[in-house]
Amino acid sequence: MDWGLGHTTRCISLIRYLLQVGCEIIIAGSAEQLLLLNQEFSNITAIELKGYRVTYSKQERWLFIKILLQAPKILLSIERENKWLQKIIKEHNIDLVISDNRYGLYSRQVPCVFITHQLSIKAPYKWLEKLLQKINYRFINQFNECLVPDIEGKTNIAGKLSHPTKLPLIPLKYIGPLSRFELKTNFKKQYDYLIIISGPEPQRAILEQRISDIVPQLQGSIMLIRGKPGESKSPSVGFKNCSIKNHVTTKELQELLDQSEFVISRCGYTTVMELLSLQKKSILVPTPGQTEQEYLAKHLMDQQWCYCCGQNENLLLHCAKAKKFQFKFPVLETNQFEFALNDLLNRLR
Repeated sequence: MDWGLGHTTRCISLIRYLLQVGCEIIIAGSAEQLLLLNQEFSNITAIELKGYRVTYSKQERWLFIKILLQAPKILLSIERENKWLQKIIKEHNIDLVISDNRYGLYSRQVPCVFITHQLSIKAPYKWLEKLLQKINYRFINQFNECLVPDIEGKTNIAGKLSHPTKLPLIPLKYIGPLSRFELKTNFKKQYDYLIIISGPEPQRAILEQRISDIVPQLQGSIMLIRGKPGESKSPSVGFKNCSIKNHVTTKELQELLDQSEFVISRCGYTTVMELLSLQKKSILVPTPGQTEQEYLAKHLMDQQWCYCCGQNENLLLHCAKAKKFQFKFPVLETNQFEFALNDLLNRLR
């Protein structure tokens, strides 16, 4: 799915493992997604598949309405990608399809698996949530199986998003969090803050400006990653205490995370999974009007797993409060997905 790069980066651990056990992989996604994945896996066949291309509003109060107005475009994209998949399955002799939130990538020709953490889609009104869940399940039930990257049970990452009262009709498995990174205990701190800008425009740029406003006043050394993998021009360093990069590889990001005391980023679900797996102190800023991130921020704050604040609040003040915040990190297993993948592969043999 092309709603932020998190849907792309969380697939890296899946791809890495499937290659390890001898599978031949074909990846499909938007040009920006393929650019990122090609940096991680240089020898994998890649096919461009246009995304849903949802546009976002600058005004928080209009964001959800603007997304709803694009529903016909999204439904048309789903229909097109379903027809595209039937053709691709025959052309490339596909044995198994794994779809990360691409609703049209199902087929009766081969087993198709759907990955999502949003079984319940948050909305401003309860009646709308029920309607969205009904539509959501209508598509999910077209697949053979649903994999949820979260922990089964009451103590979980996504709360009601991944643990609604009503579940889809197809078999469902909780596969634990997905993370590209490995938890390490021995490292030397180099940065007080690692700031990762991400998410859809124009909100990505708005957050970048908000961050730029407070960087000169933040105490300590800072590394800022702009979340622009397609940007070739090197950013200029605007502050003495801050280094800036457009994008980094998984290996580079692992090193930066290890070397940083705090991480400031969006409250995207993939980011949250990775930060928790590394037991990293974080200050999360949900995208304004994006109901999923706003709900997730409150859920995580209540459990004291992450510190969260609004984009329009005093970020400098919240950075100071985060230093006094009592973080309580869960112990997470990040290899549970391997059992689910092995089960899928065994059934194909």
